[in-house]
Amino acid sequence: DLYRKVFVFRKDPSDAFVVLQAQLEQPLRNFTVCLRSYTDLSRPHSLFSYATKAQDNEILLFKPKPEEYRFYVGGKFVTFRVPEGRRDWEHVCASWESSTGIAEFWLNGKPWPRKGLQKGYTVGATAAILLGQEQDSFGGGFDLYNSFSGELTDVYLWDTGLSPDKMRAAFLSLRLPPALLAWSSLSYEVKGDVVVKPRLRE
Repeated sequence: DLYRKVFVFRKDPSDAFVVLQAQLEQPLRNFTVCLRSYTDLSRPHSLFSYATKAQDNEILLFKPKPEEYRFYVGGKFVTFRVPEGRRDWEHVCASWESSTGIAEFWLNGKPWPRKGLQKGYTVGATAAILLGQEQDSFGGGFDLYNSFSGELTDVYLWDTGLSPDKMRAAFLSLRLPPALLAWSSLSYEVKGDVVVKPRLRE
């Protein structure tokens, strides 16, 4: 149980990553991914990378610079400009709905203006899901200068779009609906220099 724990990615740049195992029964037509990160990186870095054999950026949460997040679905992305962080934890949730192509982005419990992305697309179910690296091929093809260095926690993936109430609940670490990937019952494998430690502060 990773309750009140974090993954510490110690090196910069790094070849380390964490593989997440999710039981996906079918392709995704809706999803929400949430996580909390703490880093002093100013270079580009990957937070959550979900690749299929057909598409390496099937789902990707990527931060090219401190004041920007990119949210990819099926290799296409939308950009959300954010205030440059105060070197504090940042909680992000990104959700996507195939029927409308609506992409939602929430930062620290607040929604950004919605954008359009990949209407009618379907996200493949056979996936390599990694934290800390950006896949350029299925399960690999890393660029060390896109690696994450810092602390990651509260990683979730749902096969639905979360309601605004549940988006805020995720930010506040309250009770959440059952998930494909849930931090409290995460099935994971550490590859390289990543350490599980208690969270230093709430």
